Amino acid sequence: MHNFIAIDFETATSRRDSICEVGICVVRDGEVAETRSWLVRPEHNRYHYWNVKIHGIRPEDTADAPDFSEVWEEIEREYLDEFDTFVAHNVPFDRSCLQSAARLYNLHLPTLKWHCSLATARRIYNMPCNKLGYLCSELGINEGTHHRAGDDAEMCARLFLRELSDMQ
Repeated sequence: MHNFIAIDFETATSRRDSICEVGICVVRDGEVAETRSWLVRPEHNRYHYWNVKIHGIRPEDTADAPDFSEVWEEIEREYLDEFDTFVAHNVPFDRSCLQSAARLYNLHLPTLKWHCSLATARRIYNMPCNKLGYLCSELGINEGTHHRAGDDAEMCARLFLRELSDMQ
């Protein structure tokens, strides 16, 4: 069966290590088991206007939030003994956020397998748009609040499960 974690990051600036929110959706045996998100205090808690306009997260929202190393420690402790596969909608972005934050906080990352729901959608569907929200809308997948990490992670997980089913 399919076991993976869909992951999504929101950033405070154009820097990939400026993570301000992390969302995960845990899939066990092909079923969504859990969705979680954490607000994260980016380094210096600085935000760019355009990033705030996209996700709505502001410096006051993360002023007292843990930094990425604390959030990652929790994810690693609670999930990575069981899961070694991440799914993201646009893996190059999300993987680079994780790698950049790991460098910034001097964290060791385990070896992870990555699958991209965006690349899969481009390969198997003939849609005029491959954005996460559009695909979910067209395929009848429940949508949450776009550009909030927990909701986007769950939408990604549900999309990827649909893609796996449609490829059979």
